[in-house]
Amino acid sequence: MLNVESLRLEFGGVVALKDVDFSVEMGELFAILGPNGAGKTSLFNCLSGLVKPKGSIQVNGNEVIGKKPHEIADMGIARTFQNLGLFGSMTVAENILVGSHLQIQGGAFTAAIRWPSVFRSERQARRNADELMELMNLLEVRDSVVDTLPYGIRKRVEIAKAVASKPSLLLLDEPVAGMNHEETETFVEYVLELKKQLGLTIVLIEHDVAMVMRIADRILALDFGEVIGLGTPAEIQQNERVIAAYLGATDESDAQTELLMEGAISE
Repeated sequence: MLNVESLRLEFGGVVALKDVDFSVEMGELFAILGPNGAGKTSLFNCLSGLVKPKGSIQVNGNEVIGKKPHEIADMGIARTFQNLGLFGSMTVAENILVGSHLQIQGGAFTAAIRWPSVFRSERQARRNADELMELMNLLEVRDSVVDTLPYGIRKRVEIAKAVASKPSLLLLDEPVAGMNHEETETFVEYVLELKKQLGLTIVLIEHDVAMVMRIADRILALDFGEVIGLGTPAEIQQNERVIAAYLGATDESDAQTELLMEGAISE
């Protein structure tokens, strides 16, 4: 699904990413971990076309680097951001329909004359939005203005809006940031259900180590733009470089004790 080779990103004299290599299999939930400043968001910006790095990023064999964000969206890549990317004065249903715009055929003229193909695609987009709202338990608030809703619900709306474009690859940038434990657990259940029902491949950035260790198939660990670990949660939990970088621990046993306290691994 996704293949990244020799990815390098520089801002003046600052190297944000240093020859990063990894691949993501179709249907995988792939997580990216690392302390602040590790290069996680820079990597997502490369994947979504907001910056132009050196190297290669291929999705289903097609090169991403050099393409504009809307062209990358056409390739089946959708992304959420750390800060909510919603239209606050619009309703839940309207926001999700905005995410469906790639699926609606025709232009301004055909829309104005209600060309049959445009009408059919709009009707299908509304059906898809209803299905997403049902899947994300949003039907009860479908007509509510987004800005009036609790933060946890708005995060679910943002996911539904991204998925409305029918992506094959979904990039989630710190999806549970700012949530309490109960909200996080509920949100994770919805994401896993989306993955199961729609067959999505998901790449996520997250600081919640315990949550990542529980749900990820594989994990990429970054530190100062460099790959310091790549493997299953069990392999990452035993990686001394990851433990030291992420937890700031110098002693392996102390670091594993900290991970145990976070609930990332069991005795």
